[in-house]
Amino acid sequence: MSLIEWNDEFSVGISAVDHEHRELIGLINELYANLSGGAPEITIVDFLGELYARISAHFALEEKIMRDRKYDQYEDHKADHERLLDEIRDIMDDYDDNESFSEEILGERLKSWFSDHFKTKDARFYKHLV
Repeated sequence: MSLIEWNDEFSVGISAVDHEHRELIGLINELYANLSGGAPEITIVDFLGELYARISAHFALEEKIMRDRKYDQYEDHKADHERLLDEIRDIMDDYDDNESFSEEILGERLKSWFSDHFKTKDARFYKHLV
């Protein structure tokens, strides 16, 4: 079962960024499938760490493109990136604490954030490029 299905609305028209968006969705779906399937804790911890690292690298790419293109909403978009990274760290802490972690909440947060961010922030950025 996939948590997030690729949608053409997620495309920003920059092949490297779109490729990474698809890879991140794939990684999130794999993490969610492992959670739902009762994967060992080390696997979940590894996936969360990999997700954080890949998202950080992806944001660095997007932010470089924004700076290069002198994007007028760079600061707001970057702040949204930082908010997501903080949320992922919180999810990782919750999982480590094992007290307040919920796979349902994790799924809802990731799905909502990615769908909303792709459809709003990234879509606006793409419109700025054309």
